[in-house]
Amino acid sequence: MNKKQMLIEKSLPHNFLAEKLILSCLIINSETLAFVIKTLPIEAFYFKNHEQIYRAIIFMSKYELSIDIFSLTAFLQKNGLLKEIGGIGILIEFMNEIPNLVNLEEYIQLVKDKFFRRLLIKFGYKTINIGYITNIPLEKILEELDNELLNLTNKTKTNLVPNSAELLNGIFFKLKEQFLNPSFSGLPSGFSNLDVLTQGFQKSELIILAGRPSMGKTALSLNITLNSLKISKLPVLFFSLEMSQEQIMYRLLAIETGISQTRLKNGQLYKNDWIKFNKAIKVFSKLPFFIDDSPNLSINGIRSKIKQIFIKQNELGLVIIDYLQLIQNLNIKNENRVQQISTITRLLKNLAREFNIPIIALSQLNRNVENRVDSKPTLSDLRESGSIEQDSDLVLLLYDGKYALSSDSIIELIIAKQRNGPIGTVKFSFNKKYIKFIEWLET
Repeated sequence: MNKKQMLIEKSLPHNFLAEKLILSCLIINSETLAFVIKTLPIEAFYFKNHEQIYRAIIFMSKYELSIDIFSLTAFLQKNGLLKEIGGIGILIEFMNEIPNLVNLEEYIQLVKDKFFRRLLIKFGYKTINIGYITNIPLEKILEELDNELLNLTNKTKTNLVPNSAELLNGIFFKLKEQFLNPSFSGLPSGFSNLDVLTQGFQKSELIILAGRPSMGKTALSLNITLNSLKISKLPVLFFSLEMSQEQIMYRLLAIETGISQTRLKNGQLYKNDWIKFNKAIKVFSKLPFFIDDSPNLSINGIRSKIKQIFIKQNELGLVIIDYLQLIQNLNIKNENRVQQISTITRLLKNLAREFNIPIIALSQLNRNVENRVDSKPTLSDLRESGSIEQDSDLVLLLYDGKYALSSDSIIELIIAKQRNGPIGTVKFSFNKKYIKFIEWLET
């Protein structure tokens, strides 16, 4: 280590007194240990002897050994650590400190603050060093750094467990707000029959929209996207792993204008069509809609893009992924496809909770559903179904009985699972020409 590195090492952020006061609290009153362990990792201590003492106290607690100045001294001596920590004089110094147990949480926050600052400095050096490595693609480097920074950000968040009174208080104000301003608790889909059953798409929920190929999964998700944008005005992020941004926009234009995709793509527009087209352009220009059509997208890539939208827009209403089976995960190459999908769905659910947003993931159904006498899909028909069913909060299955969409088909949307609500069926009229879903009312 050169002199410059030694200087940097010595000047790293730390709080010597706060570390001593925490350890004094633990020696004087071991009942505080459970709280400290939950909030303060071993590596948060800057001074090695403090870290060793803390580790010894945790070990003693694990094996239900009594903790006081005498037992701790004996333990350290028995394990050849007493000299390493600086001798018995160090422990006596702890006893001379008279910490105020009421301020323990404040001591912990002081130590954690310095710990996170050291991590940030370490991250900075890693950023500098990795910038010189030219044989790794820049995109991969940026993704790795972004994920590491996100993990560091998450570590700094203090998630205290609320008690029942705090939870009930939150529920009370939520119910009062809904009573005074009746509305769906979640993000509306724009289809009233569906929203009545689901109360909208709820924050932190993973929603699966599944169907066989050409059943209209993407079409329905785009109808929901447009409705949601117009009603809530909240940003929507659409991941298209199968179609380009241009193809998605043509579909949205068809939905909004009532002009077929074929005529839009061929430029066969009449005078009245141009009026509709210009009006649609004005509508879309005001909507916070984002399309990402990156191929081979990974969970880390999805997280990174979600974070970018949050930074840019300060909020995000909905994320839609088209579709689940096309998501890549480079960290699980040795697993079979069922295990990979299980990992991906679990990570998607974690993302929904992490960012507190609903995520809709489109999914394929197994082909064997076509060979049954009763071809109406069920949860077991989800492709690589194991954890898709387990991790999802809401599962919607598309069914038309023919597995081919003709003009103005009657489509059933089966609510096959809803963790916090009823199951049921909603019917739509679907016009393939204009990619338009309309609620079907029986007469």
